Amino acid sequence: MKKNELALTLACLTLTNILPAHAGISFGETAGDYGQLTVSGYVRGNYQIKDYGTEASDQKIRFDAAQLKLDYKKDQWFAHAEYRCFQYDQLCDFSTLIDGYVGYHLDEHQQLVLGVQPIAFGPGRFWGNSLYGSINTTAGLEDVHNLGVNYQIKLPTVTTVDIGYFATDGGHYSGQYTSDSGRYTANYVHSDDPAQANLQEKNMWIGRVAQDIPLDFAGITTQVGASYWHSDIDNKTVNQTGQRKAWAVFGKVNYGDLNFTLTSGKNEVTNKDIVNPDASVMGSYDSEYEVANKATYYTVDAGYTFKNVSTIGNITPYVMHSKYDKDLAGAKDSIRNILGVAIDHKQLSLLAEYIISKNDPFIGGTSASLATGDDGEWNKMLNLTLFYNF
Repeated sequence: MKKNELALTLACLTLTNILPAHAGISFGETAGDYGQLTVSGYVRGNYQIKDYGTEASDQKIRFDAAQLKLDYKKDQWFAHAEYRCFQYDQLCDFSTLIDGYVGYHLDEHQQLVLGVQPIAFGPGRFWGNSLYGSINTTAGLEDVHNLGVNYQIKLPTVTTVDIGYFATDGGHYSGQYTSDSGRYTANYVHSDDPAQANLQEKNMWIGRVAQDIPLDFAGITTQVGASYWHSDIDNKTVNQTGQRKAWAVFGKVNYGDLNFTLTSGKNEVTNKDIVNPDASVMGSYDSEYEVANKATYYTVDAGYTFKNVSTIGNITPYVMHSKYDKDLAGAKDSIRNILGVAIDHKQLSLLAEYIISKNDPFIGGTSASLATGDDGEWNKMLNLTLFYNF
């Protein structure tokens, strides 16, 4: 079978990260001599309809990605590894490690985790329900996975405290189009453009405090919190070191099956680049683009889950608004809005998202969209993704 036929077959069988929990395949027992290893993952297909002001030629069903996850537990020890393979033109022409870490429960309230892992910045790994993610994911603030150690403690006051040190980013893996952006997380990278500075983030100190607030109203749970991020930005072109100083405040409200999350903060970067001091090159998903060094950002997300709807399963409609509000005079702000719905039925998950965006490098924009901006026009995309989870 030809590669394109295989991809189409897989896509049709599987017609991407809010997934239902599936047990996977487990070997052993957590209390046994060798512990328990669980293997799980998914394959997914994708179809997109783009409205970028020009006619798109890539509207087709295609195999999109496959994920393999390994989880290990034994007594107080635990470990997790996740790897994904993507297809742009050919099968697995971009693949990357997401996580690879080992952890230890010091007691029922404390744990220590070492390796490539999600950093404790913002309300959680994801700041909302959407699969595609907010504009702040593309700006390297949400869903960030770096290499380091994180300590977490849950206090009797219903307070969770995280303190982490991350020596470096998650690294470059396999890509076809860039030399340093074959990665999942948006990190500062060595650009393929010789006119751009060669940057790398290191020595990241990240702390987060999340406080649950008991209320007298039945069914309502509330959490507020704040996080801070301080790191060095190594400019290898001029052999000088700049800094990142970022903070985020957030609030989460859940009432039954209704959820609401608000995240806001400030990102301030100095890159020691004389030529381009106002923007820095970041890379992810085998693409590189510029991001404004100083901005205020927002993400607002709300969703409601209708559980066990007839024979279908769970249905979750949601809406998200996100903005990267740049400080630079004359720069056009970047906005990504998403209206979506997720349908979970046994091992199948279908997500439909209508994305309305401007000055967005991944939705009809350019490499300058998150820096100075592009034409400022609204671009739209319907993104349909079907998972088969195992």
